[in-house]
Amino acid sequence: MDAINLFLYLFLSVFTFYLVRGMAVAHLRRRKTRLPPGTLGLPFIGETLQLISAYKTENPEPFIDDRVSKYGNIFTTHVFGEPTVFSADPETNRFILQNEGRLFESSYPGSIQNLLGRYSLLLMRGTLHKRMHSLTMSFANSSILKDHLLADIDRLVRLNLVSWTGRVFLMDEAKKITFNLTVKQLMSFDPCEWTENLMKEYMLVIEGFFSIPLPNFSSTYRKAIQARTKVAEALGLVVRDRRKEREGGDRKNDMLEALFEGDGAAGVEGGGFSDEEIVDFILALLVAGYETTSTIMTLAVKFLTETPHALSQLKEEHEEIRLRKGEVESLQWEDYKSMPFTQCVVNETLRIANIISGVFRRAMTDINIKGYTIPKGWKVFASFRAVHLDHEHFKDARTFDPWRWQSSAGPTSSPNVFTPFGGGPRRCPGYELARVELSVFLHHLVTRFSWVPAEADKLIFFPTTRMQKRYPINVEHRSLFERREEEKGL
Repeated sequence: MDAINLFLYLFLSVFTFYLVRGMAVAHLRRRKTRLPPGTLGLPFIGETLQLISAYKTENPEPFIDDRVSKYGNIFTTHVFGEPTVFSADPETNRFILQNEGRLFESSYPGSIQNLLGRYSLLLMRGTLHKRMHSLTMSFANSSILKDHLLADIDRLVRLNLVSWTGRVFLMDEAKKITFNLTVKQLMSFDPCEWTENLMKEYMLVIEGFFSIPLPNFSSTYRKAIQARTKVAEALGLVVRDRRKEREGGDRKNDMLEALFEGDGAAGVEGGGFSDEEIVDFILALLVAGYETTSTIMTLAVKFLTETPHALSQLKEEHEEIRLRKGEVESLQWEDYKSMPFTQCVVNETLRIANIISGVFRRAMTDINIKGYTIPKGWKVFASFRAVHLDHEHFKDARTFDPWRWQSSAGPTSSPNVFTPFGGGPRRCPGYELARVELSVFLHHLVTRFSWVPAEADKLIFFPTTRMQKRYPINVEHRSLFERREEEKGL
């Protein structure tokens, strides 16, 4: 049965490849227009294997660099089963992002759509997306961060660091921190056995994001679907229990409560959102809230470890704050605002790491841009990574240099080139929250510990950006007294 399914899948894929390519070429010939230069590669496979091969290394740049040098900043390829126009041009990327819902619509691989659910923020469109995006932003703006979330962030980071001793897998610990923070903000749960079990299932879900969406063919996808079912059941139980609590007058200040109070525009008329809508929405926000931020935390530590001068300056900034506050006092909003070099480190980590390397969109109509035509139905990929690492926009673009952000003129003279959180109507609503989480984490890390890498590790970018060995480090505790003695000896 598996062999038959595989044969049918490959046959339909090859047939679709030739059909789409033939229709596009014929259509463009009739319109006397032209595609961006490039190649569609092999049937069905296209250039997918070359892309995956590049992104499984520490240096994925040649996939785009080679094509940009040959074809220019906009080129045609064929990846993940579909013809796709890649853009490494900041103006074109901005055009794509700003025309969401008019010329382009969000489009992601079938595996991601199936695993997140149709009511996830990533897949919503139109009025529903606008409403839910605004709702999400309202729970992560500066006022909420200052008055409510910062205290939880500080407390949960401290709680995690208490157990650190000896050899620590930094990426695993960062995931625990960000997952627990996200669960707290969404559903008011503190860390417990339930959250630990939920996180284990989530990791299986994420592994299936870029697998072939056929359960009988891909064991990774099959496990991801099974894990997704368990996660949805667990979240569904929470939703039902909270509805009962609300009937008794119990209210909490979290995202789930806000969804219960929805105005019914997309859910049950006059009664907020349905359970299915809430579960999909919460499930997707948990992925967005913990996976990307935990990777940024890990990579910030990696880059700082490899740049001792930057790490030393960061320590000085945070030692000043901690000496002023004492050993145990929690961080306040004014402390966060007194971390200028930390923000330089955050910006540079975002620029170099490119956790979100770009976004897929689908053309809703034939689109003319830069002298080329993108056919209706084709995918486009706006590459943030290619722009962030382009030497034309950033001097020594592939070098970690947080001091570039201290310039009063900014790190670059080119507009619209720094887009780590996307842009347009789909800009990441949690961008400020991610900055605060990373800043608080770095504060407590550098004031409490010294560390060295436990073994060599490498950064890879497929299926997601991560350290191959989860970045093991050996840590040692540093007391306030020890830190003062170190300063005297300098």
